[in-house]
Amino acid sequence: MPYMKYPELEFDVIVGSYGDAFDRYAIRLAEIRESMRIVRQILDRMPGGNYRIQDKKVTPPPRARIDESMEALIHHFKIFTEGFKVPEGEVYVAIESPRGEIGCYIASDGSPTPYRMHVRAPSFVNIQTLPHMMRGGLVADAVAVISSVDPVLGEVDR
Repeated sequence: MPYMKYPELEFDVIVGSYGDAFDRYAIRLAEIRESMRIVRQILDRMPGGNYRIQDKKVTPPPRARIDESMEALIHHFKIFTEGFKVPEGEVYVAIESPRGEIGCYIASDGSPTPYRMHVRAPSFVNIQTLPHMMRGGLVADAVAVISSVDPVLGEVDR
């Protein structure tokens, strides 16, 4: 489901026809080209000016001000050592990443440090599809099949 600015952009959803390792490779190349098309559209529409949020409670001062102002230096120090308070509650947000959906769950007790945080990485889900993809194939094809999923093994190790 498109989110944020996607409904305002022109892009094609890349899909394959065969579901094999070569198809996944071809899809990845086509997705790179489509991503470049999306980035060009965003850059053309991006407004100029200051990009920082103006809430000084959560934004450190610009680097140049730290050398000029003791107040800015103290504010910079406090943001990075103490953090900032967030409301109590929990949230889960998922976005599309090159390897699939990546989600982040954060639970807050109202302090500057999260009470609980969990990242749902796509490689953990993708690696579980390998037995299905390799069923009936040759042992020699295993490297190509695993590579076509492009797993990050650090995401898989729990």
